[in-house]
Amino acid sequence: MQDREAFYTNLKQKLEETTEFPSTYLYKFIVPTTKDQIKQVQDLFTEGGAVINTRKSRSGKYTSVSIHLNVKSADEVISYYKNAEQIEGIISL
Repeated sequence: MQDREAFYTNLKQKLEETTEFPSTYLYKFIVPTTKDQIKQVQDLFTEGGAVINTRKSRSGKYTSVSIHLNVKSADEVISYYKNAEQIEGIISL
Protein backbone atom coordinates (compact mmCIF):
# COMPACT_ATOMS: atom_id res chain seq x y z
CA MET A 1 0.00 0.00 0.00
CA GLN A 2 2.95 2.29 0.62
CA ASP A 3 3.92 1.92 -3.06
CA ARG A 4 0.44 3.16 -4.05
CA GLU A 5 0.78 6.19 -1.78
CA ALA A 6 4.21 6.98 -3.24
CA PHE A 7 2.72 6.65 -6.72
CA TYR A 8 -0.09 9.08 -5.88
CA THR A 9 2.29 11.54 -4.22
CA ASN A 10 4.43 11.51 -7.36
CA LEU A 11 1.37 11.83 -9.62
CA LYS A 12 0.08 14.81 -7.64
CA GLN A 13 3.43 16.57 -7.94
CA LYS A 14 3.59 15.96 -11.71
CA LEU A 15 0.01 17.08 -12.24
CA GLU A 16 0.57 20.29 -10.30
CA GLU A 17 3.72 21.03 -12.32
CA THR A 18 2.20 20.34 -15.75
CA THR A 19 -1.52 21.06 -15.53
CA GLU A 20 -3.43 24.28 -15.04
CA PHE A 21 -6.62 23.56 -13.10
CA PRO A 22 -9.52 23.48 -13.70
CA SER A 23 -8.80 21.23 -16.65
CA THR A 24 -10.20 18.35 -18.68
CA TYR A 25 -8.44 15.16 -17.66
CA LEU A 26 -8.37 11.91 -19.62
CA TYR A 27 -8.71 8.70 -17.62
CA LYS A 28 -8.08 5.39 -19.37
CA PHE A 29 -8.93 2.01 -17.93
CA ILE A 30 -9.19 -1.57 -19.09
CA VAL A 31 -11.82 -3.76 -17.45
CA PRO A 32 -13.00 -7.34 -17.96
CA THR A 33 -16.13 -7.42 -20.12
CA THR A 34 -17.65 -10.38 -18.27
CA LYS A 35 -19.18 -8.70 -15.22
CA ASP A 36 -20.60 -5.26 -14.49
CA GLN A 37 -17.24 -3.45 -14.25
CA ILE A 38 -18.05 -1.19 -17.22
CA LYS A 39 -21.20 0.00 -15.47
CA GLN A 40 -19.27 0.49 -12.22
CA VAL A 41 -16.73 2.70 -14.00
CA GLN A 42 -19.49 4.66 -15.73
CA ASP A 43 -21.34 5.10 -12.43
CA LEU A 44 -18.17 6.37 -10.76
CA PHE A 45 -17.84 9.19 -13.28
CA THR A 46 -21.45 10.11 -14.10
CA GLU A 47 -21.84 12.82 -11.46
CA GLY A 48 -19.01 14.90 -12.92
CA GLY A 49 -20.60 15.20 -16.37
CA ALA A 50 -17.96 12.96 -17.92
CA VAL A 51 -17.76 12.00 -21.58
CA ILE A 52 -17.26 8.23 -21.60
CA ASN A 53 -16.23 6.08 -24.58
CA THR A 54 -15.88 2.29 -24.53
CA ARG A 55 -14.34 -0.14 -26.97
CA LYS A 56 -14.20 -3.92 -26.69
CA SER A 57 -10.99 -5.80 -27.39
CA ARG A 58 -10.81 -8.00 -30.46
CA SER A 59 -11.51 -11.09 -28.39
CA GLY A 60 -14.30 -9.32 -26.48
CA LYS A 61 -12.73 -10.35 -23.17
CA TYR A 62 -11.80 -6.79 -22.15
CA THR A 63 -13.19 -3.32 -22.71
CA SER A 64 -11.20 -0.12 -22.76
CA VAL A 65 -12.92 2.83 -21.14
CA SER A 66 -11.82 6.40 -21.89
CA ILE A 67 -13.24 9.20 -19.78
CA HIS A 68 -12.86 12.94 -20.31
CA LEU A 69 -13.75 14.77 -17.12
CA ASN A 70 -13.47 18.36 -15.96
CA VAL A 71 -11.50 18.38 -12.70
CA LYS A 72 -10.66 21.20 -10.32
CA SER A 73 -7.41 19.92 -8.80
CA ALA A 74 -4.77 17.20 -8.72
CA ASP A 75 -6.44 15.89 -5.56
CA GLU A 76 -9.69 15.38 -7.47
CA VAL A 77 -7.85 13.45 -10.22
CA ILE A 78 -6.30 11.17 -7.61
CA SER A 79 -9.60 10.73 -5.77
CA TYR A 80 -11.20 9.25 -8.90
CA TYR A 81 -8.24 6.89 -9.38
CA LYS A 82 -8.50 5.70 -5.77
CA ASN A 83 -12.24 5.07 -6.14
CA ALA A 84 -11.66 3.21 -9.41
CA GLU A 85 -9.14 0.92 -7.69
CA GLN A 86 -12.03 -0.65 -5.80
CA ILE A 87 -13.47 -2.09 -9.04
CA GLU A 88 -12.53 -5.74 -9.49
CA GLY A 89 -10.09 -6.43 -12.33
CA ILE A 90 -9.62 -2.79 -13.39
CA ILE A 91 -6.31 -1.68 -14.90
CA SER A 92 -5.42 2.01 -14.99
CA LEU A 93 -3.43 3.21 -17.96
